[in-house]
Amino acid sequence: MLVRDGASGPEIFLQRRVGAMAFAAGMTVFPGGGVDPSDGTADIEWAGPEPAWWAERFGTTEPRAKALVCAAVRETFEECGVLLAGPTADTVVSDTTGYRDARGKLERRELSLAGFLAAEKLVLRADLLRPWANWITPVVEPRRYDTRFFVAVLPQGQLADGATSEAAEVQWRTPAEALERWRAGTDILLPPTWSQLDALGEFGSTAEIFAAEPAIEPIMPVLSADTGERMLSFPDGERYFAGLPDASRLKGSVRK
Repeated sequence: MLVRDGASGPEIFLQRRVGAMAFAAGMTVFPGGGVDPSDGTADIEWAGPEPAWWAERFGTTEPRAKALVCAAVRETFEECGVLLAGPTADTVVSDTTGYRDARGKLERRELSLAGFLAAEKLVLRADLLRPWANWITPVVEPRRYDTRFFVAVLPQGQLADGATSEAAEVQWRTPAEALERWRAGTDILLPPTWSQLDALGEFGSTAEIFAAEPAIEPIMPVLSADTGERMLSFPDGERYFAGLPDASRLKGSVRK
């Protein structure tokens, strides 16, 4: 979740996924993606909390935690051109346009994150990320993911773009604007995205967001039929479904 300070408070960078995606097609989401096998074995220069710190907060192993952080940095760069790395442990690049070719190679898996950072003599800035949440796809979905949410503040001088094949549209919006568009039926938000936007809306600045230490417990929505109607149950799910304009549009995977 990439955030920046705006005139009306914190803004979040959002993408509308293209309709051909196998999962969450047409949904409005945060940048992200899967862990690549090379992420876990990356031998890179690293600044900030070590993998053990991330492992404790995400409830996982150190190798897995390292892979998650590397994947977060790589996917953020691939999907919106924002690079959480710098020439030294206390600097960050201010312009990523010079890495356009490498970005394409990363996205096509022709280049690993470790290879890219080493070639450009860059240090991964794990201290520019914070752990936020952990959601697991319901068992009813044919495509399932164990998703860790991170938050990062847009580095000064860098621009987030929509130069990725996975996004049909990108936009910076305050949480309130994003949720209003969802209630109006303009954008479609899956429960995890809605939940994070709802939480981010409680903060008055990116500094407050970055300083927050939310308790991270795995959340896996489950089907409930207590009311006679099959419905997913998750924290604050009642508020989500109360605001959902058209439940028939809420789709996860593309089913063949």
